Amino acid sequence: MILKLRNLQEVYLMAVKIRLKRMGSKRKPFYRVVVADSRSPRDGRFIESVGYYNPLSDPVDLKLDDDEILAWLQKGAQPSDTVRTLLTSHGIMQKYHEARFTKK
Repeated sequence: MILKLRNLQEVYLMAVKIRLKRMGSKRKPFYRVVVADSRSPRDGRFIESVGYYNPLSDPVDLKLDDDEILAWLQKGAQPSDTVRTLLTSHGIMQKYHEARFTKK
């Protein structure tokens, strides 16, 4: 989407997603949680890495940078369905909801 301002500057708005980037070898995946432009491929270019997720370890290994993720959510980044589930289990979506919808 392109917005035109009064002084004829163009401002490009980017749809930013928080999603998983697959790493690892065949049949042994682990994932990085990344912030990426929604048009870039799954394993392609990303803006920032904010954590990792290893579903194969016995207690699932999940490390997330809470402050960075909250900052990106407040800027308008949309988490994918799987990442939303991970953020909910880690308590980040609750913090985001409280920060956004509490009366000031």
